[in-house]
Amino acid sequence: MKNKWMLRSLALPFKTSLVCLLAAFMLSSCGGDQKNKDPKALQEKKAELADLQKQQDALTARIDKLQQQIKAIDPNAIQAKRKLVALDTIAVGTFDHYIDLQGKIDAQNVAYVAPKGQGGVVTNIYVKQGDHVSKGQLLLKLDDASQRQSVIAAQQQVSGIAAQLEQAKTVFERQQNLWKENIGTELQVLNAKTSLESLQSQYKAAKANVEIAEEQVNNTAVRAGISGVINTLTVKVGEFFTAGSQIQIVNNDDLKVTVNVPENYAGKIKLGSVMHVTLPDAGGKDLVTKVNVVGRLIDPISRTFYIEGKVPLDPVLRPNQVAMARIKDYSDPKSITIPTNTIQNDEKGKYIMVAAGQGEKMAAKKRYVTVGQMYHDQLEVKSGLEPGDVIISEGFQSLYDGQPIMVGL
Repeated sequence: MKNKWMLRSLALPFKTSLVCLLAAFMLSSCGGDQKNKDPKALQEKKAELADLQKQQDALTARIDKLQQQIKAIDPNAIQAKRKLVALDTIAVGTFDHYIDLQGKIDAQNVAYVAPKGQGGVVTNIYVKQGDHVSKGQLLLKLDDASQRQSVIAAQQQVSGIAAQLEQAKTVFERQQNLWKENIGTELQVLNAKTSLESLQSQYKAAKANVEIAEEQVNNTAVRAGISGVINTLTVKVGEFFTAGSQIQIVNNDDLKVTVNVPENYAGKIKLGSVMHVTLPDAGGKDLVTKVNVVGRLIDPISRTFYIEGKVPLDPVLRPNQVAMARIKDYSDPKSITIPTNTIQNDEKGKYIMVAAGQGEKMAAKKRYVTVGQMYHDQLEVKSGLEPGDVIISEGFQSLYDGQPIMVGL
């Protein structure tokens, strides 16, 4: 009887203190809406809540310690009520950890069409936005009047030089024949030869000018550099077309997913890392690919590096489409995992409540554990639990070490 009175007298101050602290916190939280919107007030309340939680953990630990001490003196002094709980048996399985990031679908081949020359005024357009074009296909025609005049002039020059060249050949042959018959002078032969060689050089230059002029005419025909779809076409007949972004061709047959990854993951993502891609705007479509490009440069502003992976051909994919990427950076095929919400803390460290005994003798026991990676609602346990251990998955809140339990949730 004396022991029971001692327990009540010892536990009462802690419970009273805890109730008072929680009541004070609730009163301090009842401010107006305007105050709740104050970031400074919110931070103060969070700090106050964290402090109260620490005090609660400390009080709980002291109560547990006193209960154990009293139980050691008189096992019958504490007759706790059995608490309903739910149990789960530990098993070995595969644990995968992913890095969740947002990326986009991009095209491997995107080309902006530009004329080979200086550009010109558009006289004809042979395609429209959305058309599929092949490499080398004629897209539009530029005004070529001046270029054709240049071709005519160059051809006339060639014709004139060709006539002079034929005459120079005849003169040279005659001078050679006369010289062989000892008629004339050697100087006459040399002059005829020099004149012939000069005209031959002029003829070659004139022919080259014709080819250049004809190439300028060909350059007024603007053609597709790659196969794909006309994504942008803003130029019109009568407008001046030059290098720029007036015509864009996108090849949707060869797409990729690109992601900017924070630099703290630089050592975890490598070539060949598995990447799961979800397209929220395409009905949640899922794709699986592997990282085939890892950038070596950290962007000084965003502190990220670039990765990409090829994606299969699919009609629902579009360049610049939002893609949610999950990149696997860790995997353990023989791992023990527990629900994240079952882990608790006290002054000794992290622990989980397990079930010991059977039937009416079943009781809750603290089991201190070492944890590893966490992903979503699963937490990896490195040590402290073994396959076959039975953990308390529901109803573990406010359980103390040694408290009787019964399965009922």
